[in-house]
Amino acid sequence: MNTENTLRHDWSKEELLAIYNKPLLNLIYEAATIHRNWHKADEIQISTLLSVKTGGCPEDCSYCGQAARYHTDIKVQALLPTETVLAHAQKAKDNGSSRFCMAAAWREVRDNKDFDRIIDMVKGVNNLGLEVCCTLGMLTESQAIRLQEAGLYAYNHNLDTSEDYYDEIISTRKFDNRINTINHVRKAGITVCSGGIIGLGETNEDRISMLRTLANMEKHPESVPINALARVKGTPLEDNPKVDIWEMVRMIATARIAMPASMVRLSAGRIEMTEVEQAWCFMAGANSIFTGERETLLVTPNPGVSEDMQMLQNLGLKPMVNHKETATCSSH
Repeated sequence: MNTENTLRHDWSKEELLAIYNKPLLNLIYEAATIHRNWHKADEIQISTLLSVKTGGCPEDCSYCGQAARYHTDIKVQALLPTETVLAHAQKAKDNGSSRFCMAAAWREVRDNKDFDRIIDMVKGVNNLGLEVCCTLGMLTESQAIRLQEAGLYAYNHNLDTSEDYYDEIISTRKFDNRINTINHVRKAGITVCSGGIIGLGETNEDRISMLRTLANMEKHPESVPINALARVKGTPLEDNPKVDIWEMVRMIATARIAMPASMVRLSAGRIEMTEVEQAWCFMAGANSIFTGERETLLVTPNPGVSEDMQMLQNLGLKPMVNHKETATCSSH
């Protein structure tokens, strides 16, 4: 395995754009080679994502069916009982997941009873021996510390798109708010999960700019989700064209080359991909997927667990062993 000092944090936009635009098969070959130097090529991390509080969000993210201002079919659901969440986590673990992610449709975390309950959920999932991840919106430094003390392993906060294009997609907060939250998470000693979405109407330059922001962070995000826009009826982007699979593959390959040690997650949009298309994504360096019964970040349909396990078997891949199971987990 390679070491930290071979990682770069000084990519130029031109360099990354040149990688993204390489002849496709050359690009995939390069990314696959780097992937094999840094990771076990036959292992895929299985993560399960549960929406613990759904809909009714005051933000206006153009892609999201959970924004209160859009009329979508997504039903508003208050914060789930802790027992329900832990039962889902246990089921996810039984199905081969090593990471359990809890998503709440909030603009930001508030210091109230709901946050206290999230802390209890984090402790409970951690005690099951799963890597526990949350995505709860913006966080303060002290809230990040509370989550870390409860045993939170990772925090997801996607950049979504480039700094230049950000205002076209969201007006209720700024790109800098995203960066501040990531910095708070990093400072608290929690691993960072941050990526973006393609298919929002952005240019290739925007995509590269977003990857460059991530790749030039002092420490690369440990996990980089690459999402294809899940077009939700009732949102401003419902009529955007489906993302071309080769654009997805180029994004994954470029992320893999720029951030070789990170987990690159094939995230939203997988439901619209064939098994063959997903195989190209794995070849290009994706080594993590979200699975579960209809439990993705935007509460959009997701392939079922049995389908995914069959796909991995067909491709000669296997679920990554949970490192928390093999190491003695320090109690929090």
